[in-house]
Amino acid sequence: MALVSSLELLEMAQQGHYAVGAFNAENMEMVQAIIEAAKELNSPVIIQTTPSTVDYASLDMFRAMVYEEAKEAKIPIALHLDHGSSFELCQAAINAQYTSVMIDGSKLSFEMNMEVSKRVTQIEKLANVPVEAELGTVGGKEDNHVVSEKDALYTNPLQAKEFVEETGIQSLAIAIGTAHGFYKGEPKLDFDRLKEIRDLVSIPLVLHGASGVPDEAVKKAITLGICKVNFATELRVAFTKGVREALADINLYDPKKYNGAGRREVKQLVMDKIRVCGSVDRI
Repeated sequence: MALVSSLELLEMAQQGHYAVGAFNAENMEMVQAIIEAAKELNSPVIIQTTPSTVDYASLDMFRAMVYEEAKEAKIPIALHLDHGSSFELCQAAINAQYTSVMIDGSKLSFEMNMEVSKRVTQIEKLANVPVEAELGTVGGKEDNHVVSEKDALYTNPLQAKEFVEETGIQSLAIAIGTAHGFYKGEPKLDFDRLKEIRDLVSIPLVLHGASGVPDEAVKKAITLGICKVNFATELRVAFTKGVREALADINLYDPKKYNGAGRREVKQLVMDKIRVCGSVDRI
């Protein structure tokens, strides 16, 4: 099946009161694992790459891998640029046939965030590629961008309404207490803030930093209007766990063997998270 727009998937999720899992892939094996998991559970899925990932390989390399793996899959798959760090990178991803992009201006002022997000949506109007933006700052580390706990700002509901109306974005990532990476303690999500944003904003809402958030908290956020849930760190940990366990055999030197072990771990984790998102048999 050809890759689809993320907006198509998120609008269906919003109507069906579930979320689509968005999984960050770092290599071929993780791409394969994510798609195999979604195929087995008959679930829509979003595969994401960050700026550091495309620096490691390239937009064209990841697009080719995802397109190739998706050809025979009978499930809807979107390819998304996660945390696009500039207007130019978003434009490059659209040119590389990504079917969804995020412009992350969350570390900018409110006005500058609106300005850069609006510029990216102007490309979207020409290319028909949906745009995600972020308002408020999710704490923790994402690529080379680090936000301390004291600097993490929750999304202001009234600003969210203005931001969506002014920029024309198709989905909005909000800060309600999650963080990138793993947590030092159990995260406390501000569900009241989520409800207020949902009442004021009609477009699909996105939860970043879900790695390490208890499943029940993710499920509750979905019932309150989250339509897309991002997972990254846990997938990296799962892949590394599989590789390390395989390499306990000192005679093992075939990359296909130990990377295959990492792929199996990622596939199992993705299946677990798809179930949490409630997207099984949603195509």
